[in-house]
Amino acid sequence: MPIVPRSVTVLPMDPLDSEHPDDAAQSPRVVLEHVDPGITIVRLNRPDKRNALDIPMRQAISAAFVELAADPRIRCVVLTGGDSVFAAGADLNMLVDRDAEQTAALDLPQYWRPVASFPKPVIAAVNGVAFGAGCELTMMCDIIVAGQSAKFGQPEAAVGIMPGAGGVQRLGRLIGSKAASLMLFTAEPLDAARAFELGLVSALVEPEAVMTRALDLAKRIARMPPRALVAIKRNLQGGADLPLDAALRLEQREFLQLFDTADKTEGMKAFLDRRKPNFTGS
Repeated sequence: MPIVPRSVTVLPMDPLDSEHPDDAAQSPRVVLEHVDPGITIVRLNRPDKRNALDIPMRQAISAAFVELAADPRIRCVVLTGGDSVFAAGADLNMLVDRDAEQTAALDLPQYWRPVASFPKPVIAAVNGVAFGAGCELTMMCDIIVAGQSAKFGQPEAAVGIMPGAGGVQRLGRLIGSKAASLMLFTAEPLDAARAFELGLVSALVEPEAVMTRALDLAKRIARMPPRALVAIKRNLQGGADLPLDAALRLEQREFLQLFDTADKTEGMKAFLDRRKPNFTGS
């Protein structure tokens, strides 16, 4: 089913920030599609390079998530690369001639912080390959909807390096150290079915149904009380590295805080009245 956006925002980059100025000026790296109240699609837009993540694209992704985080109307984001590829990984043209000091000067982690710390639910809609930095990007999302032909890989060892944006740490936490070791040491990707079995993928569908499924989930999420979802996400992320007792205290504290919200009253009254709630985020 084609997606008909209500409005579209393109995020072109400053040509002075690009190693390929003409390319950056002509092709916006990210397009925002505002398809439904509270829902925005962040679409990677470098199809001729299989969405290889160069600096302008990283800047555009970062800018998109900063913008959306500041918009109180946004309740859920869908991140996608398109119908045939999510992202093939880092653009090695920007790294091949750099040493450690020069690579550190790029400060690549800065571009992913707005994604990893985004306070509201993010769904990755994945068709085709999500390799290297592309796979790391999917793991920063809360839910991954994948087409049956999708593949997830961290092949950095095959080019003499290792993942540097969560491809070791997040991967090991999500699928376990043994499965992660096999994937990282051999540079062999996971097919979508295996990724689903291991818990990396949340929902597995036919390739043509990926965006439909992702948007169905986004619409359901957008109908939920925003403050409750922000609190749940904060607890899932913040509690993961805490001892259980400390994580439970965090959970109990935020559980009680939600009792002082208008959405709690609306939700419970609607349930008792057998009607649909109207959550406002207050």
